[in-house]
Amino acid sequence: MAHSLSEQCTPLKREYDTCFNAWFEGYLEPALSTSATSEQRSKYSQEKAAEYEQSCGKIWMEYRKCVQKAVKDKGLDVLLDQAREENPLKTPPPPSSGGHPVSS
Repeated sequence: MAHSLSEQCTPLKREYDTCFNAWFEGYLEPALSTSATSEQRSKYSQEKAAEYEQSCGKIWMEYRKCVQKAVKDKGLDVLLDQAREENPLKTPPPPSSGGHPVSS
């Protein structure tokens, strides 16, 4: 696993990576058959989301806070703000029927 932006954040990154990878492995296990209803799939997704929050959520927030501080300490926040101003994220267009753009 790679180092974090700041050496101070690397232990948190490793802890989070380990937690996430263990959770994600369980998430990918075929827990539901292809014949599962949408309600069953929705319930499974909600359970897995709650499991993630319980096991990895706090670690993620600590790691994120550390990285945000490192970004600011290194002066990268100014560059990020500038990049966002020059190239703002745009809302994607609504999906069209058939996967093709709707012509006017």
